[in-house]
Amino acid sequence: MTRRRWLVDGVEGTRAWLTGEHAAHLARVLRARVGQEFDLATGQVVFVGHVVSVKEDRVEFELGNPVSAFSLPEVTLVVAIFKFDRFEWAIEKATELGVARIMPVIAARTEKHLAAAAEKRVERWRRIAVQATEQSRRAGPPKIAAPCKVDEGLVLLAATRILLAESKTRLLLTQALLSHSTGSALALAVGPEGGWTAGEIQSFHRAGWISASLGPTILRAETAAIAGLSVVMAELQ
Repeated sequence: MTRRRWLVDGVEGTRAWLTGEHAAHLARVLRARVGQEFDLATGQVVFVGHVVSVKEDRVEFELGNPVSAFSLPEVTLVVAIFKFDRFEWAIEKATELGVARIMPVIAARTEKHLAAAAEKRVERWRRIAVQATEQSRRAGPPKIAAPCKVDEGLVLLAATRILLAESKTRLLLTQALLSHSTGSALALAVGPEGGWTAGEIQSFHRAGWISASLGPTILRAETAAIAGLSVVMAELQ
C-alpha cells in the first residue's frame, strides 16, 4: 500500500513535525497513531517517517530511511495574473506537473483590481502549491514569488526563455525546445486574458526571449499555461 506523503513544517536532525492544519487533519481526521509510517518530504529529500507523538497542534516523527525520489527539470513559469479562481487552478496543476518556480507578473492587460489584490493572495497560492505537492508526491513545492511587473520577469536567468504568443507565431513550442540544452534551466512565459501587448512582446524579444506557439487555436490563459508546461515537461524528462 502506498504511504501517504506529507510536506513537513519543520525538521531538525532525525526529527520532523507537522503543525497547524496539517497536524490537526492528521490527528483528528486520519486518527494518526504512534508507530504509523508516512512519507515525509523535507523539500529536498523524502524519508520514511514513524509517528512518535500525536497532538492536535503538532505531530512528530522519527525519520527513517530515505525514499528514492524522481528528479524534475528546472522550469520556471512566468505567468501574468488573471482571474484568481483560474489562476489558482493553474498553480495547482503547474505544481502537479513539476514546475520549479512560479513568477506571477502584472501585465498591461492584467485587470487593475486583480493587480491590487495579488500581493495578499501569495500565501494562499503557496498553500495550494503545498497541497498539490503532497498529492503529486513531489519532494518539495515550487517557489512562488511575490507579484512583480513584467520588466522584472524579463531578466530571469535561464538558458532557454520562451514566450508563448498568439497563433500567428510560426515557431511551435516543440520546435523551440529542440535547441534547449539538457539539464539547463528553462523559463516559459504565459500572458493574461487578451494576451501580451505588442510593446510587451518587443520587450521580451529585446531581452532574449523567443516567441513560440501552441497551435492555431486561441487558448484561455490557464489552458495555455498547463498545455505549455505539459509539452515542456514531456520533452525535458
